[in-house]
Amino acid sequence: MTTDQAADRDAVGVAEPAPDAVMTGKQRVALVVLLTASFTLAVDFSILNVALPSIGADVGFGIENLQWIGTAFALCSAGFTLLMGRVADIAGRRRMFLVGMVLLGAGSIVGGLATTPALLLVARVAQGFATAIVVPAALALLIGAFPEGRARDKALGLNGSLMAAGFTTGAILGGLLTDLLSWRWAFFINVPIAIAVLVVAPLVLKDSRSEHRTRLDVPGAISVTLGLLALVYGLTHAAETSWTDPVTLLAFAAAAVLLAVFVLVERQAAFPLVPLGILTRSNVAWGNVAGALAFVTETSLVFLLTLYLQEVLGYSPLAAGLTFAVLGVGTVLGGLLGPRVIGRFGNKVAIVGGFLVQAAATLSLVLITDAPGSIWLVLVATFVGGVANLVVIVGFMVTATSGVPASDQGLATGLTTMSQQVGITMGTPIMSAVVTAVVLTSTVPHAQAVLGGVTAAIWVNGAICVAGALAVAAFLRARPIAA
Repeated sequence: MTTDQAADRDAVGVAEPAPDAVMTGKQRVALVVLLTASFTLAVDFSILNVALPSIGADVGFGIENLQWIGTAFALCSAGFTLLMGRVADIAGRRRMFLVGMVLLGAGSIVGGLATTPALLLVARVAQGFATAIVVPAALALLIGAFPEGRARDKALGLNGSLMAAGFTTGAILGGLLTDLLSWRWAFFINVPIAIAVLVVAPLVLKDSRSEHRTRLDVPGAISVTLGLLALVYGLTHAAETSWTDPVTLLAFAAAAVLLAVFVLVERQAAFPLVPLGILTRSNVAWGNVAGALAFVTETSLVFLLTLYLQEVLGYSPLAAGLTFAVLGVGTVLGGLLGPRVIGRFGNKVAIVGGFLVQAAATLSLVLITDAPGSIWLVLVATFVGGVANLVVIVGFMVTATSGVPASDQGLATGLTTMSQQVGITMGTPIMSAVVTAVVLTSTVPHAQAVLGGVTAAIWVNGAICVAGALAVAAFLRARPIAA
């Protein structure tokens, strides 16, 4: 460890990573509870995508308004996550975790029974808000249950792999439930899970909160929440219209102003929502940058390949969803491999190497054609890319939460959750804009135009991976390898 790194750690009173300890039975149950909750909420992000046409027909959504089913969820999950992470520090992380699970169960019941668009949107808002509450609280509880080092890295690896796999599982599960039962079961399936978690969690989760006297920074909370809401709305609106649409530009302008106001407020606040000093730490700042780029690239690649499979190869929505099962297996494997890579080579090597392997796998997809045999390239590339992407995500989780005082773990996990949610939200609009630009200017048949647009976007996606690797290599200070 360098002198600067040692000083960084001593300044916040964090001990060196402890050696591995045998996980107790209670710790195992607690880990299962927390991972189950996080996985369920990740599934909720994508489970309705395949079912949107059926939902529109049953509930009365016009095709032009269907996107609000996803947008309502994304706005709340990304917009409120930083605030809820800090609230968990103050009010108690277990308490907020349980509140969020109650809200998830209630919102899922309302969604499953909804007969009007308004009621369905209320349910999606509740699910999104539950995500903003539960995910940072669950991550903070998980971090608090394990000492910093390999045991925590392994727990974070499992958490990252299940959350990433949840996005893929959501698409597959949504198609199966819609085809075999009804889209309403995409909501109802959450209810027994929420009840089980609420029964077990109080028995195995130890509550924790900030030990320092503090109070909620209301002006900071309002400005950052409104700023994030404006940013996410601008991103989703760009995907529906264009990046130069007046409403899109107005949303981005409002986000810039509100986030600038937030920074000014935090500089003056006695009890800031985000102490700006935490953002000057190399691991927090660049860890979150890596996390956002990891989610931007892989989730948007799913969008691109969904277009390719359905518009070029002629797959059904369900068949396209099942194709991503290979990606899901890769993400689970990557989550298990990530802690091993970190333990042997360090977090910086894990992130940089993961991005480079992901870039190679992604860029190989520029070779896809309209021939049916291209599916084999898709399967191999998404598997390898999924493994590499999860190594990056585990590295991001470990990096961005290491060396942070226990009193600020809710804040740190709120930042990681925000990076994740904003990354997921940003990816599709960026890639959609590339595809749209190519398709609109193309004179070839539609399927060929889509193939050209997807290929162009894949180049951009791979370039983002390379840029992420270079940025982290240049600016992130490596965490010492645990003994």
